[in-house]
Amino acid sequence: MRPKISGKAQAFRASILHFLSDPHETPEAAVAYFEDGLLIVENGRVAKVGNAGALLAALPVDTKVIDYRGKLILPGFVDTHLHFAQADIIAAHGSQVLEWLERYTFPVERQFADPEHAAAVAEFSVGEMLRNGTTTSMMFATVHRASVDAIFHAAQIRGMCMIAGKVLMDRNCPDALCEPAEAGFEASQALIRDWHSRPGTRLRYAVTPRFAPTSTERQLELSARLLDEHAGVYLQTHLAENQHECDWVRELFPWSKSYLDVYDYFGLVRPQSVFAHCIHLTDADRQLMAKKGAAISFCPTSNLFLGSGLFNADSARSCQVRVGLGTDVGGGTSFSLLRTLHEAYKVLQLQGQAMDAFQGLYQITLGGAKALDLDRELGNFATDKFADFVVLDQAATPLIARRIGMAKTLAEKLFVMMMLGDEHLVAATYVQGVRQFARDDR
Repeated sequence: MRPKISGKAQAFRASILHFLSDPHETPEAAVAYFEDGLLIVENGRVAKVGNAGALLAALPVDTKVIDYRGKLILPGFVDTHLHFAQADIIAAHGSQVLEWLERYTFPVERQFADPEHAAAVAEFSVGEMLRNGTTTSMMFATVHRASVDAIFHAAQIRGMCMIAGKVLMDRNCPDALCEPAEAGFEASQALIRDWHSRPGTRLRYAVTPRFAPTSTERQLELSARLLDEHAGVYLQTHLAENQHECDWVRELFPWSKSYLDVYDYFGLVRPQSVFAHCIHLTDADRQLMAKKGAAISFCPTSNLFLGSGLFNADSARSCQVRVGLGTDVGGGTSFSLLRTLHEAYKVLQLQGQAMDAFQGLYQITLGGAKALDLDRELGNFATDKFADFVVLDQAATPLIARRIGMAKTLAEKLFVMMMLGDEHLVAATYVQGVRQFARDDR
């Protein structure tokens, strides 16, 4: 049933683009575009979207119309993997992932025992996400309860959809970040009770073993128990990011058939399990992920920055594994999913694989929502979904304005924005129909 449009509705006029399905699968039917469009929002949700000419005449006379003509409205971006606690080490120089953890990540994460520090970094990180058009994310905190409380609080007061969890590590990490498996289990249970699907929020909890090398078999067993005992809770972790990491896993779990097999043995490969990176996988691994309903977060900027390798998107797609895009801050080098997207394009180019603008923008909207199993409530402008959206300025920089002015088709204009765009392109970001960032307010 379509919601009735009341006098309390708001309407946003602009060019509007969203996706009804995956352009890879249904290129003709996937794209919905309104050159002069109207997005009508009521009570934080989408009431209608369509051509402005047809919808304006039917609006109640007291409906506020926000005019963004000349700009482009897209659904809010979905970031499927990042570490808010690593914001302060973004662009820390060099080394591959295992050394990077020791040199940068572990020292900075120790600071999150301090609730004030955790709150400050959470506020900064959420602000950066909104400044970059991101309205939904899957987030690693640290081992400290204060870090989880801080990031959920920052998301809650803005009405954002966020999946986050306390990192679990009980070996192969500094003493200050290491805790017994049972203690991590009990702390996670308490956080789930406090935050998961809290009434009036859009918050979900994710059980978060950092990666197999920092968890004992007991901790992985208890992680599965958390999932079994709490309906709707997610799992997030890292998988096959770096070849040295894969070799280490073979040493630590000599009985395993593969890195993924470690997680599968303990029952962690399931729906609502999201594995970041997944560079060094076999087709058998990908087929298992598809069979079990797990998803991948493709993190091109961190994969390039840390020299981890090139993600094979075609192989994942051929095995029918859901894939979202992740900024992976702070190994990743930007909070911008647009900037992450143009690096994804280059990663695929190096492998002879293709990504056009429709496919790319789908990946950071409805595709990301599908990867996180959230597409029933966000990702496009279907009626009654949450009205999370971003307003993009097609004249944000002289170069973008000039290049778009020379483009002859919508596909070409969007490709220019995908390849040249970053946070400068974002004019405004709305969550549940409420403006949470505006470039003009800075």
